[in-house]
Amino acid sequence: MRSNTFFLSALSLAAALAIGVVQAQTDAAAKAPVARPPAVAASAGKGDPREEIVKKVSGVKLEDVRMSAISGIYEVTRDADISYVSSDGRYAILGDMVDLDSDDNLSETRRRSVRARMIDTVPESEMLVFAPKEPAKYTITVFTDIDCGYCRRLHSQIAEYNRLGIRVRYLFFPRTGPNTDSWHKAESVWCASNRNDALTRAKNGETINSPKCPADIIKRDYELGQKLAVEGTPAIFLASGEMLAGYAPPGQLVKYLKSGKM
Repeated sequence: MRSNTFFLSALSLAAALAIGVVQAQTDAAAKAPVARPPAVAASAGKGDPREEIVKKVSGVKLEDVRMSAISGIYEVTRDADISYVSSDGRYAILGDMVDLDSDDNLSETRRRSVRARMIDTVPESEMLVFAPKEPAKYTITVFTDIDCGYCRRLHSQIAEYNRLGIRVRYLFFPRTGPNTDSWHKAESVWCASNRNDALTRAKNGETINSPKCPADIIKRDYELGQKLAVEGTPAIFLASGEMLAGYAPPGQLVKYLKSGKM
């Protein structure tokens, strides 16, 4: 009987000790500071979060970073490329941001405005412009390669584009790169006394013999095309900055310009 009483007493003591330990741990946890997530802790006490992002992302300036539609996530613009970075510069998000309520692609909207602004840095006097006689309804900017088959097809219909009210502005994008036949053909067209006529003849396969002239314009156009993520030609940019990669027949293009649907 005594052993049973001792056993029960031991159990009671053990339970009391266990409860005491748990209570002590609970009190200690309550007094301890709450751990913050790494991203928040890293950015605490710092100034403009963009400065931290600029340190982490190469080739980006302060003005290339702005707050996105999501709190704590910043939009980073490099040329026409849009990405997203956490406010502490630790995490990068690659991909488009879409507003599910409106179904708007926020990244593409931003991308278009950046493209349009970049193209607007080129004076029209440094483009080859084919315009309708009547006031144009639409203006497109086309990166072209003289030796590209679809570029030649597009240019063979230039009168029809103009008839439909489409004004075409050409920039050079020799796909083969510097110091190639296509590049030198572009230089010959640029150095011709009548550039529009020379472009048409070059796209028809004629050799354009022009005196040498400063033709840095070809390099400027080519580098701009690279920044705009042009990979093939023709690359058609609408006034909004939207890019249509590839040839679009005149009737199909004007339909899209009117309705936004091919």
